[in-house]
Amino acid sequence: MDSYPAVEAHGLIGDLQTAALVSMDGTIDWFCAPRFDSPSIFGGLLDRHRGGYFQIVPDGVDYVSKQLYLPGTAILITRFMSADGVGELVDFMPVAGDQPTDRHRLVRLLRMVRGSMRFRLDCRPRFNYGRDPYQLEVHPNGSILRSSTLSLALSPIRYAERLSEEHERQRSEDGLCLIATLHEGEAGGIHLETGESPDPPGAYSPGEARELLEETRNFWRRWLGRSRYTGRWREMVERSAMTLKLMTYAPTGALIAAPTAGLPEHVGGVRNWDYRYTWIRDASFSVHSLLCLGFKDEAMQYMRWVNDRVRDAGESDRPLQIMYRVDGSPDLAEELLDHFEGYRGSAPVRVGNGAANQLQLDIYGEALNALHVADGQGLQPGHEGWRNTARLVDWLCDNWDQPEDGIWETRGGRHDFTYGRLMSWVALDRAVRLAHRHGRPGDTNRWTAVRDDIYHQIMARGFRPGRQAFVQHYGTEVLDAALLAMPAVGFVSPTDPMWQSTLRAMDAELVSDSLVYRYNPEAAPDGLVGSESTFTMCTFWYVQALAESGRLDDARLTLEKMFTYASPLGLYSEEIAASGEQTGNFPQAFSHLSLIGTAVNLDRLLDSHA
Repeated sequence: MDSYPAVEAHGLIGDLQTAALVSMDGTIDWFCAPRFDSPSIFGGLLDRHRGGYFQIVPDGVDYVSKQLYLPGTAILITRFMSADGVGELVDFMPVAGDQPTDRHRLVRLLRMVRGSMRFRLDCRPRFNYGRDPYQLEVHPNGSILRSSTLSLALSPIRYAERLSEEHERQRSEDGLCLIATLHEGEAGGIHLETGESPDPPGAYSPGEARELLEETRNFWRRWLGRSRYTGRWREMVERSAMTLKLMTYAPTGALIAAPTAGLPEHVGGVRNWDYRYTWIRDASFSVHSLLCLGFKDEAMQYMRWVNDRVRDAGESDRPLQIMYRVDGSPDLAEELLDHFEGYRGSAPVRVGNGAANQLQLDIYGEALNALHVADGQGLQPGHEGWRNTARLVDWLCDNWDQPEDGIWETRGGRHDFTYGRLMSWVALDRAVRLAHRHGRPGDTNRWTAVRDDIYHQIMARGFRPGRQAFVQHYGTEVLDAALLAMPAVGFVSPTDPMWQSTLRAMDAELVSDSLVYRYNPEAAPDGLVGSESTFTMCTFWYVQALAESGRLDDARLTLEKMFTYASPLGLYSEEIAASGEQTGNFPQAFSHLSLIGTAVNLDRLLDSHA
């Protein structure tokens, strides 16, 4: 890799247990196995020299490249266009199933559509974040690159002997390099397979490759066919839904926040986190988005996953950790990869996440709201699930009124965050509603009293008369875009003068040409140096707040502007810089969850005012 591609210049492929990023020049520069949260095999996105990559690219010719997905699927097509011809690279991962496995397959098919072109295939894995050496084994029908912990088998896919015919092949300790020329109608391919001890590779026939492609295509189209969304922004909503599915670990139903680690919120800065884990908050939001589209099975699987986490906590000091690994384990010890230079020099590179043990009270509201939404769709919790829920709510009654770390996982000390109080109110409100709706046991008198206490406290201390706005935490004048959720969760009426003045204050201070900042880190130090970009999820929340406040024209224009910041494939990272480039981990579940919810709600409001 000669340079770092833009974050948004990537497509995502996956098999529902792990995923890979493919750049617009045909380079796989991020791939971890056997799970999303496993060490990288190709990590060139975080260090172009030490991270490893797998590139298939035109050689010795000027070209432009474009990417698209095969419609209705997660099969990625990269098109190389030059004066000499047009070539297409098709990348996909056959679905791995719902049982954990170390066997993951990645298929790369190259064909010449028009003219002729020389291509270079360069495969240079770097196991365990580039820390483990490996040996190259050459077999009659392929090669194995074997490390002490994992191996990678490469098998040719024989189409008219191209890309399997050795025009120019080099083998070294660094990996494999092959150069071959393809003419119109000719094709070739490579099948990669991970495993602890893979068998000697065998060549794949065109028929076998075609079968894998068709099976993968059919899986995605069947799955997407279950969506009931037919609104104005169908293409963006469906791509977001498939992106979220790609980030879901099928054996447990856990949704990761993003498939990447260490991509900076600000290029050159230190806010470089590992997002390959399941946040209670993100996954709770997913229930609403999935149910909006009709995906009940996925929503129910998540509800079972959360119930398992509460059950596993038992009688511990806290019923939920804010995030877990995809298998539900709580150990997310943070370490620095000092040997990686970081994306475009953005160090340190972190794996693991030291925020896992933070106290973030809002997660209980998000979990209970998800349970309430699911219940409204007929997905009721069983006896054990309700018993665990009641225990969680009883804990919250005892612990809501204390400083916490907040939704944004700041590392500058705890505060009485208004959003945490808001979502504690939501948790108790939804628990009371569920108990009354189904006659479930619980201390509803106490839950109601505490809910009302929280309401009165927020109104008395969370709203600053001098600012005429709800503020980030008690005792400050700082605004916080997380509070855009206040009308959406039913805490305030969208026409309440207190909310209208808050929205106007956010318009003036947090909004920049439709893009929304979370907060001002200079006014509210968060324990980290450097600045940050606008936060994509907050922009979608802002659209919804505008719509609910009656500003439908503003809401629709803001949403349409936001779509212009999407990647060419319709993907979003965590943040958008002033230059318009995407920053932070990519793609980001928060961003796509909020896109779906906002599009569905805005559709409804526009239809009702038609």
